[in-house]
Order: sequence, then structure tokens, then C-alpha cells
Amino acid sequence: MSSLKQFIRNVRAAKTIADERAVVQKESAAIRASFREESHNSNVRRNNVAKLLYLFTLGERTHFGQIECLKLLASPRFADKRLGYLGTMLLLDENQEVLTLVTNSLSNDLKHSNQYIVGLALCTLGNIASVEMSRDLFPDIETILSSSNPYIRRKAALCAMRICHKVPDLQEHFFEKAKLLLTDRNHGVLLCGMTLLVSLCEADEEEGGEQGVVEMFRPLVPTLVKILKGLSSSGYAPEHDVTGITDPFLQVKILRLLRALGRGDAQTSEQINDILAQVATNTDSSKNVGNSILYEAVLTILDIEADSGLRVLGVNILGKFLTNKDNNIRYVALNTLIKVVAVEPNAVQRHRNTILDCLRDPDISIRRRALDLSFTLINADNVRVLIRELLSFLEVADAEFKPIMTSQIGIAADRFAPNKRWHVDTMLRVLKLAGNYVKEQILSSFVRLIATTPELQTYAAQKLYATLKDDISQEGLSLAGAWVIGEYGDALLRGGQYEEEELVKEVKQSDIVDLFTSILNSSYAGQIVKEYIITSAMKLTTRLTEPAQIERLRRLLESNNTNLDVEIQQRAVEYGNLFAYDEVRRGVLERMPAPEIREEQRVLGEATKKRQSKVPKMKKPSQVTEQDMLLDLMGGDTNMPATDLSSTINGSQHNADLLAGILDGAQPPSTTSPAPASNMSSIMDLFDTSSTTATPQPPSQQQAQSADLFGGMTSPPPQTQGPAVHTAFDKNGLLVTLSVQRAAAGVSVMARFRNTGNFERLTDLGLQAAVPKSQKLQLQPISTGELDGGEEATQVMRIISVQGPPPPKLRLRLKVSYAQAGSPAVIEQVDWSEPA
Repeated sequence: MSSLKQFIRNVRAAKTIADERAVVQKESAAIRASFREESHNSNVRRNNVAKLLYLFTLGERTHFGQIECLKLLASPRFADKRLGYLGTMLLLDENQEVLTLVTNSLSNDLKHSNQYIVGLALCTLGNIASVEMSRDLFPDIETILSSSNPYIRRKAALCAMRICHKVPDLQEHFFEKAKLLLTDRNHGVLLCGMTLLVSLCEADEEEGGEQGVVEMFRPLVPTLVKILKGLSSSGYAPEHDVTGITDPFLQVKILRLLRALGRGDAQTSEQINDILAQVATNTDSSKNVGNSILYEAVLTILDIEADSGLRVLGVNILGKFLTNKDNNIRYVALNTLIKVVAVEPNAVQRHRNTILDCLRDPDISIRRRALDLSFTLINADNVRVLIRELLSFLEVADAEFKPIMTSQIGIAADRFAPNKRWHVDTMLRVLKLAGNYVKEQILSSFVRLIATTPELQTYAAQKLYATLKDDISQEGLSLAGAWVIGEYGDALLRGGQYEEEELVKEVKQSDIVDLFTSILNSSYAGQIVKEYIITSAMKLTTRLTEPAQIERLRRLLESNNTNLDVEIQQRAVEYGNLFAYDEVRRGVLERMPAPEIREEQRVLGEATKKRQSKVPKMKKPSQVTEQDMLLDLMGGDTNMPATDLSSTINGSQHNADLLAGILDGAQPPSTTSPAPASNMSSIMDLFDTSSTTATPQPPSQQQAQSADLFGGMTSPPPQTQGPAVHTAFDKNGLLVTLSVQRAAAGVSVMARFRNTGNFERLTDLGLQAAVPKSQKLQLQPISTGELDGGEEATQVMRIISVQGPPPPKLRLRLKVSYAQAGSPAVIEQVDWSEPA
């Protein structure tokens, strides 16, 4: 058998992976053979376990050495125990069955006379304690907490924290002991005692304060303030000094505990305010340890019920962090300011220039956070300055930033634009800089703005024409330009709305046709661009007056009669047929009426989403919703009916059946139009115009969102008062709202999932629900399991009573599952009751 050092040398000397694998396999075989010999030489066993630990660091399988670790624990020698406990902590975890054999060794060593052996046992128990071990050994930990030895007292405090975490029922055994730890003069014991108290307070907050742990510990605030004051104002202490600051670890821990105790309590916060101001003003910020204390003090100031002046002081500290050269400090400052801006907007606004400077930082994470924060700072007073800076950044931004930037700039311009001319100019600049990244909703909002502002229609048409002459590579710019020029081409020819310094050359009718031809024949024209150009070219046949140019447009349409894309081919053929009916052509290609804009119908089509059917268009379910629907969650009765998913799982439920269920069994009206009586009828129907022989079709969701960019404009349907919307879950960038609609036969609930984060992508999205046993639940599949920033998904629930009328007030237990940015899936459980 080789020694550990020789084994390591052999592994490092291997020149290829195959050589290293051979060395590892040979040594593993030798270790197994040694274990089978049952040698009583502790030196051999210790050497084998040491090599196993090295193999563990290499990622090799080491489960066969677990029993050998337990044998080392039974040895009376300290060297054996030390290595045995190290191996136990690394090679075992709380789920191993072998762990039950460790309990007896731990119990014996916790009572050992040697403090270092007791320390080994405490360290191991604190790392791998299971529920059973915690219940068996907590009396020993409770006893050790009263020990006179500070070395094992501080380890016992951390071990108690693990036990309280594994078995919350045992917390009450450590309350009084934890209070006594704060009277200790040893800084290590103080630090560990406060760690235990913070853990107990946080566990109590997660349970909604049901145990009153925080209330129990609030009388300790004066003691904590006294300790912190002594640390912050004390002179040089060699045993606790870190670059001129006395025990920064203990100061940070005290601030964290004060934050837990002062949260939501004005009286306790008042006791803390003075010491927080003292720490924030006296701590040296030139060193990293000082910055850590300042950062923790700022978090405490912002979390408790501090006065406004103290909050401004905290924001100013974060603003000073932004000028630090350390990227980590600037990152945490930006991250914290994003949370603060809603509470102290004016204080954050003072650091606006510093935040904008961060947009030019080489570190992409700094730029991302600064961009996030910049959008939250926009208001009516600074919209011109901030949008100008953001447009400058958009010009040089990475591609991953552009989709969210174009959307956020569009939203900000829609909300805070000082006038419509500025709004149009801003969106034109966005389309010019990042037209390939503009989302459909933003483009639709821009088109709607022009359609509802007659005085700017000529100006917008001329600006878009001039911009397209320079650059046709941006898809969003091509789409907006095609729509506006097609709709207001006659105004473009008249001109007269530019300022004098912006006068352009006269636009000829042939120039417009040349532009459309060049776009249509360019490599930048995708399917959607071609569809827009063809529709706009057809509209121009009624806007232009020169017969030669109209004939060019007709030939342009005719050239696409054999296009490989069916949609483009169909448009070209049907539009070409209209040339035989001049009167009809002029009628159906008149200007679209300006759409009515309601306050709630602004950017991103919020009103459109409200008008969506309570049942979204169902997709073929690719994943079957789990049927373990949280039995016995609402009242202790296991007879609660599970979700009825049979029709969904079998894939046989049709949209009409689903609508019939939601609408109390009434069959939905047929949306199939009768066959058109003639070619003329089909042409009339194509443009959504009234016809005596064709049934008019209701405008689709996409038409409502995009202001019906492709065809004639139909009047929007009257908007009815929608159901009330209640927030059920809002955490980690995921917002879940429930809208409840009642009918005679039951209650329909529409769950909407929205990704409120700007950059994080949510995946594996799912929802499970449970109702009381007196009700029955039908849960439909979610519309999509993945959401980018700002996107939404929907899911429908239908609740009926087993007996009697529908419940006057819904109670649901929900399980929301999601994964964020490649992280493991998270499952959150919430109880929701419908507000009265």
C-alpha cells in the first residue's frame, strides 16, 4: 500500500485522463482489498480513509468506505476520530441509512472530557444532523450550551441552529439558552449566539409570527444596541481588529439581528435609529470591511420603520458605493437601489448621473442592473434627459439588451411623453437603432399613436420615408414605414409639415414605388415585411394619381401571384382581382378610422388582454398535469375530490365543449361563415366590410393588438366591465393574479402568470390547486410553460359545488412551480381567499 502523498504524486504525474483513471482504479481496488482484510492497524485504516477523501475531491465513488469512517469514530485516538469525523461529514449525508450508527458515537463524544473531541462531534452533528438524530441528541446540546468552555459553547450554538431548522418543535428548548449567550464576553460565543437568534427570528417570520419568537426577543434590543455602540466607538483591540475596525463580523451580525427585531415595529425601530445613524456616519468606507458594515446598516435602515432622514442617509451611502472602483460594491448598490426607488424616489434621483455613468461600465452585470434602475427612475420631469441617455446606450448596447430596452422605452414614452411630436420622434429613433428587436405590441402602439394624431400623420410619413431611404435593414422600421406610407401616402406627397431646417427634397410618386420595390426585393424582407409591403402597395393604388405608377404597383402585386409562400400568394391574387372593380377598390381601401384609445388600452395591449376570452385557445397538451392534487390540504379530509383532468388527459375535449362548460352549458355561437355567393362577396369579406351575403367576422385578438395593420379597420367591440382581479402570488419576478367570474352553475377562475423581471427567463411554469371537500375543481393546462420578461401565460379553473349553490367566497390552496435562469425548480405554496 502506498502512502497518501505517494498516491497524490501518482495522480498528478498522469499525463492523460486514461493514465489518471488507471491510477485511481488501481488504488481503489487496493483500498477495497485492504478493507476486506479487516486489519486492526489504525494507521492503515486512517491512511485508507485519507485516500478516500482525496478520491472524493476528485469526484470518484467512495461509498464503500463509509463503514471504515464509523470504525475510526470508535477509536480512542484523537487522530483517528478527527479523520473519521471529517470522512463522516464528507462521505455521508442525512439521507444515508448508515447514519443511524453514528448517533451512539456522537452521544459518547459529546460527553467527552477533551474539548476538541466534543468540538469534532458538534461540528459533525451541525453538518449532517437528520430529524432522528436531532431528536435523540438535542438534550446533550442543551446541556453543552450551559458549559463554561467558550470553545464548545459557540459550536453548540451553531449545532442548535441546525437542530431547530430540522425540527422546529424543539425551538422552545433553546430560547432561554440563546438569550444567555448574548451576555457572554467572548466575541465568538456572541457571534454564534446571534446567528442562532437570527435563524430563530427568520423561521418565525416565515411562519407568519405564529410562535411570537420575535416578540420574545425584542426586549434584547437595548443590550444589542449597547454592544454595537461599544464596538463602533472602541479603540484599537488587537485580538479583534480587522484593518482598523473592531470585529466587523460581529457588527454585521448585530445589525442583521436588529433588522429582524425592528421590522414592522415602530417602537423598536425608534430605539435602533440613533445607533444606525452613528454606525452609518462613523464607519470608515475606505476599506472593504467598513463597506460591509455600511451595507448591512443600509439594509437595516431600509427594512425597519426608520425616519425619512435616516432613509436618505442610507440612499446616499448607496450612491457613494456607486463611485467605488470595486465592481462587487457597485453591483450590490445598484441591486439595493432598485428596491429602494419605490420608497425614496427623490433621494435616488439625486444619484441619477452616477447611475447613468454605470451604463458605460465594461462589466455586463453592472450595465444590466444600471439599466434596470434607470427605467425605474423615469418620470414626467426627467423623461427627456433619461430617454436621451438610454437611446445613446441603445446605439451601442449588446443584442441581449435591445429587446427589453425597446419595450421599456416604448412604455416610458407612452406614459410620460411631454408631447406627441416628441413621442413620435423617440419611437422613430428606437426603430432606426433597433428595429429588429421591437416587439409587436410596441409597434402597434406607435401605429395607433400616428393614426389618432392627424396633425402628425404627414410628419410621420415623411420622416419614415426619409429614414427608410437610408436604411431598410431594420424590420420594425420597414413594418411601421410600410403601414404609415400605405395609409397616408397622399399626405406624404403634399408635404409641408417639416420645420424649415428639416426640409427635404420633394417626394415623387415614382420614388415611393421605387422604395417599396427595393424593400420587397431586398434580402432583409422577411415574410411579414412582404405581407405589409403588398398590402400597403394595394392601398397606394388609391392614394397615387399617376396611372403609370398605379400600373407599376399592379405589376408588383402580379409578380407575387406565384410566390412560394401561400399567404403572400393569396394576398397578391385577391388584391389583383380588385383592379376589376374600381369603385369597390376605392371603398374598401379608404383610410382606416382612428381606433378608440382608452386609458387602460396603452402600451402592451393591457385592455386587449382584458378582452381576451376567459378560456384561451387550447393547445394540445404536451405534458399531463400531475394528479397528486394536494389531497387533504383544506380541512383534514382525505375524501376531497381530485381535479377532474380525464378529458384533458385523453385529449378529446374540444374548445367548444370547454366554452360550453364555462358558459353554463350553452353552446357557443357558430363562427363559421356561410359560403360566399360570389367572388365579389369573398373580396368584400376579405376586407371586413359589410356585405349582404357574408356574415361579418369578429376581429381576432391579433387584429385588436396590432390595430388591424393588414386590412380594413372594423370598429372595436364594446368593452364590458371585466371580473375583479386579485393578486395571489408575487415573488422572484413571477406575478400570479386570479380573476373570478360567477355563473349559476359554478365559478370560473382565470389565473394569469406574468414574468415581471426584465431579464430573467422563467421555465417549467405550473400550477396545482385544491379546494374544500364540498367543491369540485376542473383545472385546464397552462397556455405555456416558459415566459420571457413581460410575457404572460393563462390557465383556467372551474369550481362547482357538490351540493348547493356556488360558494360566496372562494378558498384555494395553490402550488406554484417555476425555475429561474437555469436554477433548480422552485415550488411555492400559498393559501388564497377571495376578498369580500
